[in-house]
Amino acid sequence: MAEIQFSRGITEPVVPDVRLTKSRTGEQGKASFYFEKPAILGNEVNEEVTGLYMIDEEGEIVTREVKAKFVNGKPEALEAIYIMNSTAEWDRFMRFMERYSEANGLGFIKAEAE
Repeated sequence: MAEIQFSRGITEPVVPDVRLTKSRTGEQGKASFYFEKPAILGNEVNEEVTGLYMIDEEGEIVTREVKAKFVNGKPEALEAIYIMNSTAEWDRFMRFMERYSEANGLGFIKAEAE
């Protein structure tokens, strides 16, 4: 079980594009999420976006860094950023992503080093 929510108790069915970066020392990292036309922004949902909640059997990872992208005055996408400040936070996030990827059919492509 691994799911993402923008409002507690409402699972987001749209699977995001996720990009990961890690510092050269490996101590810090950043995950950028991009949700195109997420259900939380649809007409059927009247809940407020309160953060990005990544929930699995280990518990919950939370970020409040969520921004909406508007096109012609209408919300079209949500972007979220999760910052990891330690190896332990990176490892915990990766365990969540493994579960979430397995549950949602995501793949991993490693970027070429420059």
